[in-house]
Amino acid sequence: MELTGSVNEVRKQVKEWRRQGLTVGLVPTMGYLHEGHKSLIDRAVAENDRVVVSDFVNPIQFGVNEDLSTYPRDIEADKKLCEAAGADLIFHPEPEEMYAPDFSTFVETEHVSAGLCGKSRPTHFRGVCTVVSKLFHIVMPDRAYFGQKDAQQLAVIRRMARDLNMDIQIVGCPIIREADGLAKSSRNTYLNQEERQAALVLSKAVFYGESMIKQGERDAAAVVTAMRDIIEKEPLAKIDYVEMVDADSIEPLDRAEGRVLAAMAVFIGSTRLIDNFMIEV
Repeated sequence: MELTGSVNEVRKQVKEWRRQGLTVGLVPTMGYLHEGHKSLIDRAVAENDRVVVSDFVNPIQFGVNEDLSTYPRDIEADKKLCEAAGADLIFHPEPEEMYAPDFSTFVETEHVSAGLCGKSRPTHFRGVCTVVSKLFHIVMPDRAYFGQKDAQQLAVIRRMARDLNMDIQIVGCPIIREADGLAKSSRNTYLNQEERQAALVLSKAVFYGESMIKQGERDAAAVVTAMRDIIEKEPLAKIDYVEMVDADSIEPLDRAEGRVLAAMAVFIGSTRLIDNFMIEV
């Protein structure tokens, strides 16, 4: 497995793979990799001849007073995980390699990025779309892999790829959870012991809401209210949002019909965590 921070070196390697007739998968990450990321790499390795993992904390998707400077980083551990999973190349650029000093071109979706996380992080998805678009142009993959935990991001990337005629298959992969249900996240490392226990209200609310729909409840407000009630019983939890939306358009739903996404963002102490469930009704 190789590691490089050079756009030109990635392109050179991918061109050689293409010359050999090999397929290429891309797993975009911000590093500090865990089992959730590994599940994406495993899927990519199973479905492609070669796999590139990007490991880049993208500064333009962080807002003012967000955790860019404190976001966890451990490239040595990331290398071990990628190598064990069978990745072929890690692209680990510095910000200066990705963004020129006078960088001024951005990619942005409308509507699908406006709700949920887009309300409280208004510049976030512009940064996501821009960096993912750049990665797609650098790597030119056949398939790109994203986790369902970031369900709105997955919808946004799918919309961007469709609208801009990007000839790339966007593959969504299931949420990977800890044994007690907490969705795996690099930001879980911010939690102290008490907060870690409190954070379980997210998955409890997710599992309860999903069970309501499976048992026949179709009123979106009833499901959302029940999920909020679970979270609000935890003193350390502060809700950013709990909403039920169409999984593709991210438009609010009154009834649970079609491809349903129930998503939440909750502060546990000062740490903002997200979780969700998707269900076809």
